Amino acid sequence: MKSFAQSSDPFAWQQNRRNFLGRTARGLGSVALASLLNPRLLHAAVTANQTASRHTGVVNPLHFPAKAKRVIWLTMAGGPSHLETFDPKPQLAKLNGQPMPESFTKGKQVAQLQGQKLICFGPQHGFKPFGKSGTEICELFPQIGSVIDDICLIRSMTTEAINHDPAHMFINTGSQIAGRPSMGSWVTYGLGSDADDLPGFVVMTSLGKGGQNQPIAARQWASGFLPSRYQGVNFRGKGDAVLYLGSPPGVNRDRQHDMVNAINQLNECRDSIVDDPEISTRIAQYEMAFRMQASVPDLMDSSKEPKSITDLYGCTPGDGSFASNCLLARRLAERGVRFIQLYHKDWDHHGGIKEGIRLKALEVDRACMALITDLKQRGMLNDTLVVWAGEFGRTPMSQGGDGRDHHNAGFSVWMCGGGARPGLVYGATDELGYSAVDKPLEVHDLHATMLRMLGIDHLRMTVKYQGLDARLTGVSGNVIEELMA
Repeated sequence: MKSFAQSSDPFAWQQNRRNFLGRTARGLGSVALASLLNPRLLHAAVTANQTASRHTGVVNPLHFPAKAKRVIWLTMAGGPSHLETFDPKPQLAKLNGQPMPESFTKGKQVAQLQGQKLICFGPQHGFKPFGKSGTEICELFPQIGSVIDDICLIRSMTTEAINHDPAHMFINTGSQIAGRPSMGSWVTYGLGSDADDLPGFVVMTSLGKGGQNQPIAARQWASGFLPSRYQGVNFRGKGDAVLYLGSPPGVNRDRQHDMVNAINQLNECRDSIVDDPEISTRIAQYEMAFRMQASVPDLMDSSKEPKSITDLYGCTPGDGSFASNCLLARRLAERGVRFIQLYHKDWDHHGGIKEGIRLKALEVDRACMALITDLKQRGMLNDTLVVWAGEFGRTPMSQGGDGRDHHNAGFSVWMCGGGARPGLVYGATDELGYSAVDKPLEVHDLHATMLRMLGIDHLRMTVKYQGLDARLTGVSGNVIEELMA
């Protein structure tokens, strides 16, 4: 009896393929996730014109000597206030409760305060110097202060967007337009992954005590117009890390083998007709999925970590907290994952910012220090770039009396390790913290500099899209040499 692949009638082949896939909709998941008994089952499907499941990257050789091999991006979702974290403003404290000078705000974009009376709102917590450098940061962050001499602190960050979703899109993809590849996808596309049994780009989210579970859309880690194999894979920090990773009940090895052979024939034939890279991606991702059945449970089991390490992070392994996710980020980095992005929610303090920042500091301060310290102790900090950033900052004017509105004209981010210059404080906002006035840094500049640390020229890593040579940094972006060690 002829197989589907051997049929000489293209219409019949298409119909048989459609009917087969329709009858075995659940079987595709079985193939993808349940072939651990014999990982060689799917290898025959990787033909000479198909990419092996482990991508080595298109930037090969590298454009520049790399300082960093991987990135851990700590996203403080909601827009952390620079005025209660890393940017001291004593003059703003002096003007607390007084009208905001019009010279700072006239003609400027604000979010929800448009047309309202603008009142100066002083920093709600004190600042103090830390480290040999004497860098002043908020006293709520003493643990980060203990490693401040390892950190490159940027106080002049700016962004184009002033609302959450477009601002997340911009800092993740370099564009406010949905459908563009995230930075994690670009980096994985350019450099590939060192992990054989894990995705090259992993995303995790956590929610603290504030309870504002503001959604983070999956398009923030999508691959856009790049092949879908480069999109971020969302791991859950609590419970099953990846849904449906286990084998369905009643699926045995013989059934899996039969389905693998049939599906591979179908995919090979279809690929020979349409030459669609997504078919190769599908085969590669099937292979990755069944390898993850063995690797993910071991990865997520942090109970074997020494007590000294869990005490350092101050976490209960597997509790889904930011601290636990930071520990998992180090474990992912050890296993060769190229880009790891952690989202910690509830930084959107339109009201109650004094208590809100205090809660956030308790949740992230120790964990950030522990991640840096842990990487350093293992000799991994030199080639791991850690980035701490929100999508924007907050206004020096009050909102509702005890909160701050969204703000894009000046805020703080920091980097550590991976070629970032330690102990540097770069740029500054004005005396009230409204605008970046000394060495303003744009998102595209940050991306270009990070890519250079990874050995990539942001001008040369392009993909043809809609007739243009698209890149992460769009038509702008400058490498800031001063930020690099």
